[in-house]
Amino acid sequence: MTDSRKKKGKVVILSGPSGVGKSTICKEIIRRLDRVHLSVSMTTRPKSATEVDGRDYWFVSKKEFQERIDKGLLLEHAKVFGHFYGTPKDKVIESLQEGKIVILEIDVQGAIQAKAVFPDAIMIFILPPSAKTLAERLNHRGRDSADAAEIRLNGASDEIAAAWQHYKHMVINEDLQQAVNECVQIITNKKSDASV
Repeated sequence: MTDSRKKKGKVVILSGPSGVGKSTICKEIIRRLDRVHLSVSMTTRPKSATEVDGRDYWFVSKKEFQERIDKGLLLEHAKVFGHFYGTPKDKVIESLQEGKIVILEIDVQGAIQAKAVFPDAIMIFILPPSAKTLAERLNHRGRDSADAAEIRLNGASDEIAAAWQHYKHMVINEDLQQAVNECVQIITNKKSDASV
């Protein structure tokens, strides 16, 4: 029988306001590190024309989402901008048992729930260089209507304020490669805690 602690994986929680570059940073981390599993969240929001079910999100009905909550099949869940989002528990646990680094790209509400389950989780919050830069990024990505983008921007300051209370690592995404380098150093434990 093998010692399960030898294969124990690592949970990395990566959060930040909409438009800050979380998805791009996650893709780069996966490209640079071995044995990484990016958890695919489940959502009740409609799928956009460019999104793929199972790759970008698992798109489900509100009824199915509620059934998963009732059965305890979600690691965390939250209602964000009128839609439900959650992390399927089974894939996370399976990847951890395989000794993988599991990245949860989730919001602050979900991160607090996940941290309660995985107290050793590495928590990284991605910050924009400025509110103006974040507004420009939201406008350029073209996913949201002007009203939705404004709601997301208004929510960003609350999310950032909450993050300062719960996250050990804060990374500013002014230069993408530098932000990715910092995240990789934090995950691989090659950055001293004194520099946080």
